Amino acid sequence: MKQFRADLHVHTVLSPCGDLEMSPANIVEAAVLRNIDILGITDHNSTKHCALIKKMAEIKGIYVLGGAEVTTKEEIHCLTFFENNESLEEFQQYLDTHLPDVKNKPSLFGHQVVVDEEEIIVEQVDKLLISGLNQSIDQVREKVRELGGLFIPAHIDRPSYSLISQLGFVPDDLQADAVEISALTTEQEMKKRFPVLAALSFIGNSDAHHPSRIGERFTLFEMMHPSFSEFALALKGQEGRRVVGFVGV
Repeated sequence: MKQFRADLHVHTVLSPCGDLEMSPANIVEAAVLRNIDILGITDHNSTKHCALIKKMAEIKGIYVLGGAEVTTKEEIHCLTFFENNESLEEFQQYLDTHLPDVKNKPSLFGHQVVVDEEEIIVEQVDKLLISGLNQSIDQVREKVRELGGLFIPAHIDRPSYSLISQLGFVPDDLQADAVEISALTTEQEMKKRFPVLAALSFIGNSDAHHPSRIGERFTLFEMMHPSFSEFALALKGQEGRRVVGFVGV
């Protein structure tokens, strides 16, 4: 087994809150500089930059988990990951169908653009991507499961847009593959407060919106090699794979 550094919560310029410097090229370059082995690309309610960043990062020896940070009807943020581009495309159709038709105001929320390898804009997304879907957390999870993906409630300890802030508790039937926490608390504190979390793996990531933040906080995984199947085993602590812990602020 080997250990791999994974930052699994990274936004691109497509997210309205993402800095304009968060182009695919700059993200990959920052990951190389910070010795990140695995990147999770998680724009708000969109997967449209995943395929390109996968392609660019592979050249540099970095494995990319493509997905999205979904906002549910309850305004809970959840990380979702998928094994291949076909699943990502199908999930994108689901997101497009269930994202409300609320227009973005770039002057207020920021630009939402898809760019190519040369940082040329190829699409501007008009719907406001930080809106909540018209789907509950259970419905989102079931769609992710249907597509063979992984479902991880994001920064569950934060005072807004988190599982605990929006529900006030952790459901017994959460059925998550793991949970993410920020530097605001510890795994031990969360398990003591919510014993139902004791059976789940915890991850910590940067939630980077600027290249300088990539790798500032990352999770160590112990696996044979970086792949979707190895990652899934590590989250479950199966066959010798495991989450070692997280590093950073």
